[in-house]
Amino acid sequence: MGGRRRHFVLVHGLCHGAWCWYKVATALESSGHRVTALDLPACDVTSSFDEYSRPLLHAVAAAPPGEKVVLVGHSFGGHSLALAMQAHPEKVAVAVFVAAPMPAAGRPMAMVLEQDLTLAKMLVRPAQMFLRDEAMTGENVLTEAKYGTVSRVFVVAEEDRTWPAEEQRQVAASCGPGVEVRAIGGADHMPMFSKPQELAQLIMEIAEKYN
Repeated sequence: MGGRRRHFVLVHGLCHGAWCWYKVATALESSGHRVTALDLPACDVTSSFDEYSRPLLHAVAAAPPGEKVVLVGHSFGGHSLALAMQAHPEKVAVAVFVAAPMPAAGRPMAMVLEQDLTLAKMLVRPAQMFLRDEAMTGENVLTEAKYGTVSRVFVVAEEDRTWPAEEQRQVAASCGPGVEVRAIGGADHMPMFSKPQELAQLIMEIAEKYN
């Protein structure tokens, strides 16, 4: 599609890695965009959620002056997106939550996970959700003045059997009227595999809209 070249930063979910984005990354790069697919460390070897999210925080901080990245987070990766948005709101054009819990400013990030622990079923390597970590439990970790200023889009996976689509919509609605909700029909909890072309096209459209 048309439009200027974007920088997409892709963040995987719990227990996965940068590899899970290979189809989406290929589609984005083929359209002329720059893609950074991050590998976050294994949860069992990190001492805190801040440390777990550090590769993303560093990647966003490294964006040159005047450049705004497009953040895309899948599943548990949505929480890392929130930390990056809070730390560097001026460097994020839009944050796209793909079947990912979207935290609300002024509330502990752990609230969504505590309400829907079925996400824990995505275990393919040792992991933890940092539910007792200060970054997850603090009510003032995410603020309207920073996190709340970044445009947010929630992408619902319609055929998600891990986290039902209706529950995804409820979480998005709880984050306020400013959150745009889009959906991918026929996508399961891993739309980067079940609907990679559709997901890539959608996030390019979102990036163009939030120029």
